[in-house]
Amino acid sequence: MFNKPIVPRFVLLLSVGMPNLCMAISSSDQIVAQVEQVAKEQLSRSAESAGWRDAKFEVAAVVTRTVPPCKGKVAVEAADVRQPTRMRLIAECPGADGWKYDFIVRAKVTATVAVMAADVPAGKPVAAADVAFERRDITLVTDTVADESTLLGMSARRSLRNGELLRQSMLVEAQVIKRGDPVRIVARREQIEVSMAGEALDPGARGTVIRVRNVSGTVIRARITGSGTVEPAELPMVN
Repeated sequence: MFNKPIVPRFVLLLSVGMPNLCMAISSSDQIVAQVEQVAKEQLSRSAESAGWRDAKFEVAAVVTRTVPPCKGKVAVEAADVRQPTRMRLIAECPGADGWKYDFIVRAKVTATVAVMAADVPAGKPVAAADVAFERRDITLVTDTVADESTLLGMSARRSLRNGELLRQSMLVEAQVIKRGDPVRIVARREQIEVSMAGEALDPGARGTVIRVRNVSGTVIRARITGSGTVEPAELPMVN
């Protein structure tokens, strides 16, 4: 009557505590998955900042040696995520028997970007009808075109071929002034505005500095502000 076995009760208590103990330990696979998740979050931030449309990511951590389990909560921080093909992340296990592990994560990034839908010769404007938007691998491309508004006022820097992935480096602002064009030179200083006629001696796009001959025959350097209008590149200082 008084010799009831205590083993079942002990086993019951032990079994109740075991799940919590197991949950506190991060396995190697869980740690790798956590690192890959942090890498995806970093890529999502980059996609939002760059304006990528419908960006999708495939990531894989490169494991060169066994990742030991961790009894505490593993912290993962991004050390260098500039290149999707080689992202460096650091996982740290706390405690006296903790550790640090450097991970290299390789990612593939795809997004909906502009692709040439027609051939466009160098120097010709690139219109919205000249491009289509398709999902492409942009892992190694940092200057994709994600919106038609990027094309406004832009021309092809070089010949563009149908089916080619369009990059911002392939575009240049369209020339709004050609050599020999009549221009209006506008100089503004506080509330005072003075203008005179001139002749462009160089072609250029908005924002570029060209040579302009004014009506008195003096050649000045002027910045293009719009179609047919320029402003002196250097205004004299007023004492």
